[in-house]
Amino acid sequence: MKNIMVTIARAMDGTFWCQTETDVFGAQLNGSGASVKEAKADLMGCLEDARADSPSNGDAEVAFSYQYDLQSFFDYFSFLNVSEIARRAEINPSLMRQYVSGYKRAGEKTYNRLAACISDISKEMQSASLRG
Repeated sequence: MKNIMVTIARAMDGTFWCQTETDVFGAQLNGSGASVKEAKADLMGCLEDARADSPSNGDAEVAFSYQYDLQSFFDYFSFLNVSEIARRAEINPSLMRQYVSGYKRAGEKTYNRLAACISDISKEMQSASLRG
């Protein structure tokens, strides 16, 4: 199975874009939409088109890993509480909402703090289960 990194970002016009970092079946794939979910669906359509156009590679399995910018991350994972994540990452919640809306841009130090916080949350969720 081939694992392909996909970068997802919000464009200046408010749409979201997905782009593969390497070629898949001989082509770089792109998807767009009004939401990250729509952009991912468009990307999957492009994948099927590329698969159909490349019969020699069409049977290969492809898996995607996603790298999000701040706006696209919170669009796709909208169930996450932005203010609570800000508190956990020791960022002012009001400032964090400005980052998420795209009004302000977070610096590298802030991104690193957020990435560590999201990683910690991911680990906590992976080790959790419900008991009935």
